[in-house]
Amino acid sequence: MIRQVSGIKKRVDHAAVALVGLSRSISTSSKNRLSVTTDACSRFGAYPRGNHFCNRYSHGFTRPRGLATAAPADTEADVEARALLDSERFSEEVDVCIVGAGPAGLSAAIRIRQLAALHGKEVRVFVVEKGSEVGAHTLSGAVLEPRALNELIPDWADKGAPLLQPALKDKMYFLTKSLSIPIPHPPQMSNKGNYIVSLSQFVRWLGEQAEEAGVEIYPAFAASEVLYNDDGSVAGIATNDVGIGRNGLPKDSFERGMEIRAKVTLFAEGCHGSLSKKVIHKFNLRKDKEPQTYGLGLKEVWEIDPAKHDPGLVLHTVGWPVDYKTYGGAFMYHFGENLVSIGYVVGLDYQNPTLSPYKEFQRYKHHPLIKSYLEGGKVLSYGARALNEGGLQSVPKLAFPGGALIGCSAGFVNVPKIKGTHTAMKSGILAGEAAFESITSETLSTAPITLDNYQTAYDKSWIHSELHEVRNVRPSFHNPLGLYGGLAYSGLDTLILKGRAPWTFKHGSPDYKSLKPIKDITPIEYPKPDGVLSFELLESVSRTGTGHIEDQPIHLKLQRGPTEQLETNFQVYGGPEQKFCPAGVYEYLDDPDNAGKKKFQINASNCIHCKTCDIKDPSQNIDWTVPEGGGGPKYSNC
Repeated sequence: MIRQVSGIKKRVDHAAVALVGLSRSISTSSKNRLSVTTDACSRFGAYPRGNHFCNRYSHGFTRPRGLATAAPADTEADVEARALLDSERFSEEVDVCIVGAGPAGLSAAIRIRQLAALHGKEVRVFVVEKGSEVGAHTLSGAVLEPRALNELIPDWADKGAPLLQPALKDKMYFLTKSLSIPIPHPPQMSNKGNYIVSLSQFVRWLGEQAEEAGVEIYPAFAASEVLYNDDGSVAGIATNDVGIGRNGLPKDSFERGMEIRAKVTLFAEGCHGSLSKKVIHKFNLRKDKEPQTYGLGLKEVWEIDPAKHDPGLVLHTVGWPVDYKTYGGAFMYHFGENLVSIGYVVGLDYQNPTLSPYKEFQRYKHHPLIKSYLEGGKVLSYGARALNEGGLQSVPKLAFPGGALIGCSAGFVNVPKIKGTHTAMKSGILAGEAAFESITSETLSTAPITLDNYQTAYDKSWIHSELHEVRNVRPSFHNPLGLYGGLAYSGLDTLILKGRAPWTFKHGSPDYKSLKPIKDITPIEYPKPDGVLSFELLESVSRTGTGHIEDQPIHLKLQRGPTEQLETNFQVYGGPEQKFCPAGVYEYLDDPDNAGKKKFQINASNCIHCKTCDIKDPSQNIDWTVPEGGGGPKYSNC
C-alpha cells in the first residue's frame, strides 16, 4: 500500500546522511520524493528531445582518434561524493517480491493474498513498478479474454472492472495497396465473449484490487539489480540510486537505492525485461529451447466521427504495406465514446535494414479502408512496445533457485489469437499459488525455494494447451513464399490439424541476425506524413507523455563502446537503429571533428521503454537498463 513508502524512504535518507556524515539537506518526505518522480513528465518536459523540440543530450560518440585526454583528478568533494555512492543500502525483508505491476505481477500478488486470507497466514507481498504509477507503462491492443480474470476475481463486474465494451463482430481483410479483400479468420481469432479495453486502465483497476487485498505496491521504484545469496540463488532485487548526474556523481537530490530481500522473487517485467534477461542467462533457462522471437507493436488511439464509429467492431488486416517476406499485421478496435484503437505489428525478424516499423504504420493509415474510418477524426495518443511471438518453443524454463519468470518475462503470447493478457494473468495465478504453497509449507527448509510446483502447474495448464495447439503458426511464415505460404499453412493448421501435427517447427536464428547488408537490398522509400492521418515521429512521441529527468546517466548502455555501431551497424547495415526505434532515440550524425565521419548519438530522454533496440541491434551492443524510477511514458488510455 502506497502509504507505507514514507517510513521506508525516511530510513533510507537518514541512513545515507549518517553513513557519509554530510551536512547537506536531504528530504525525508516520501511525498516530496514521489512528487519529483511521478511528476517527471510535467516538471521535466513531456516533449521528446530532437531537432524540433528541446535541447538533447547524447554520448556524442565518435570513432577513436589519438590518445584520450587524461581526466582531471578527483577533488576532495568528488571523493566524498563517490563514498556516498558506495554507502550501505537500506534492506527490507519480505516474503514475495514481484518486479512489475502489470497483469501477471498483480495477478500473482492478488492470488497470494487471497490464499493467505483463506488460510489465516500472513504473507507479505511487495511489488515494485518502474512507471510513475500503476498502468503508466502498460500498452496493448487490447481485446481481453476474461478467462483468467474469471478465475482470479469472479465478481469483477460488481467490483467495477473497466470491461465496458463487448466484442460484437469480427472482420478480417487481406490488403493490397488499394483493395481490401475479406478473408475468413482462424477460429482462435473469434472474439465472442471478449472485451475491448484500455489495458492501462484495466491494470490500474487491478492495482486497486491488489491494494485492497493487502499488497504493497511501490510505483516509481525501478528494479535495477538482482541480488544473489552466497549459494547463487536469487535473494531479491535492488532499486537504482536516484539523483545521480550525467557525470556519475550524486546531486543534492541523491538517494541510495534499497534492497528488497525475499524468499521468492517473481519477475513480471514484461517483454525482454532488463532483469529477466539476466536471470535467463545466469541460470541458462533457454537451454534446449528455441530463441525468443519478437514483434514491435505500435498503437494510436483516435476519436473518430460518431457516424463512423461501430462499437464492438474488431478488425484485423494482413498484407500491405509490408512485402510478402515480412511478417506483419494490423488491428482496429472500436470502443468507448467514439474511440478507436488502431495499431500495427511488425515481426522483428524482418530482413531489410531500411524498413521503419513506425513509417509502415503511418502509411498504413492511408489505405482506403482505414482512411475511411479515420478521416475527420483526431489522434489522442501514441505508444509502442516489443512483444513476444515465439510461443511454446520459446518459453524458457520458468523456475530457478529463489525465483521464477511470469507473464511476458517468460513469453506466453498466443500469436494467432493476438492475445497475451489472459495467459500472463494465468501464469501469475499459478506462480502465486506455488509461491504460497512453498513459503507456508511446514516442511520448509533453509535451502532456497525453487518453484518446481509452478513449472509443473504450467505444464498441465490451459496456457500450455493453448500454446501447443498453435505452436506451428508463427514459424510457418519462415518459408520461400513468406506471407502466402504462412497463411496457407496456418489455415490448414488451425482449421484441420488443430495442433495435432506430429512435428514442431523451429524459429531458427534470433531476430538480430536476420538483417541483410544494405548493399544487398532495395531501400524502402516512404511518403512524407500529411499531418492529418500520418505524422512526424517526434510529434507522435510527444503524445506518449514521456518524460525523463535530464541530468542522469544515460540508461541505454553501449557495452563495448561505439565502434561496432559505427563500423558494423552503420557501414554494413546503414544504421538500422534510426529506423527501428519508434521514438527517435538513435541517430548517426556528421562528426564536426572528423570530416566525412559519423558519430552515434543517443537521445535517451526520448525513450518509451519498448526494448526494441536491445532485441534488434545486429551487434548486440545496446543494453537497455532502467532509468530513474518514474521516467518513461505515461500511458493513460492505451
